[in-house]
Amino acid sequence: MHAPVDKRLNAVEPVYDGIPPGVLRRMSKLVRMGVAAAMNTLQNNPVPDGIIMGSLNTGKEDAVKFLNQIIDYEEGMLTPMNFVQSTPNAVAAQVALLTRNHGYNISHLHVGVAFEMAAIDAGMMLQENPSHHYLLGAVDDMASYYFDEKGGWHKDADISNNVLYDTNSAGSIAGEGAAMFFVNNDPVAALAKLVAVDTLHDTDEAVLKEKLDAFLTKYLPAGETIDLLLSGENGDNRLDKYYGVCESAMNEGTAIARFKHLCGEYATASSFALWLCCNVISTIGLPGYLIKKSGTAKAYRNILIYNNYQLLQHSFMLVSIPD
Repeated sequence: MHAPVDKRLNAVEPVYDGIPPGVLRRMSKLVRMGVAAAMNTLQNNPVPDGIIMGSLNTGKEDAVKFLNQIIDYEEGMLTPMNFVQSTPNAVAAQVALLTRNHGYNISHLHVGVAFEMAAIDAGMMLQENPSHHYLLGAVDDMASYYFDEKGGWHKDADISNNVLYDTNSAGSIAGEGAAMFFVNNDPVAALAKLVAVDTLHDTDEAVLKEKLDAFLTKYLPAGETIDLLLSGENGDNRLDKYYGVCESAMNEGTAIARFKHLCGEYATASSFALWLCCNVISTIGLPGYLIKKSGTAKAYRNILIYNNYQLLQHSFMLVSIPD
């Protein structure tokens, strides 16, 4: 677990293999991260029938750079790559170009539920095309213009992520990341099953409780319980009441874990949580540095991911062991 720098928890960038150097040097950090994660995911999988992405910041930093150039150079000699990569579909388009993919290609920009909307889209595409495969992903970086925005969403103090949950103040540690998934209807060799995804836009705790109960009643198999609640708790005391609603809805034996001290807070951090679930189910179990409350289950068959973004946007993802 690495520490924040200047109040930001920066993603550790890998060695970028598989991307032509001439293309790589023209990419922004966000595009680099997204494309590299996608290319790595596709390396040992069939060519996908579509590319479905979720993001808040895709292309925005390049758009800001391009607009600043218009002013600085008085509409003279502008850098074309900033314009090319300033569109919201920058990552999905680059992946399609590099893999020569002419299939379904879409980017969802629904702020704090962008990844969830992408996942719902992927689910609907698989219902219509049961034999297809899709690349599902999300990417966001901590662009300077976004970090400097007002709203109190980032801690004023420069704190360690080791004590993130011990603070009693507004804001969290800014984060970033990219996560990609190869999804289909085939349970063979699957790491996990994404059973259901749902979202809510509301600030009322009672409405949240009602929505959560309805979600679990509809999608959790009869006689089964949630073995693990993976909570998006982020150290912002304004959001604690919502996470408390979800924790109180769990059984006594349900384990509770948190993850944002690893990745920081960003709009599509729930994609990191889903990646974490895949690893918890398939390989590593539940590491101690994630645990807030231990549970009684010997195996995590049903995992609920709950995330809240900036008070208003709530999301639920139910993940289980593949059938």
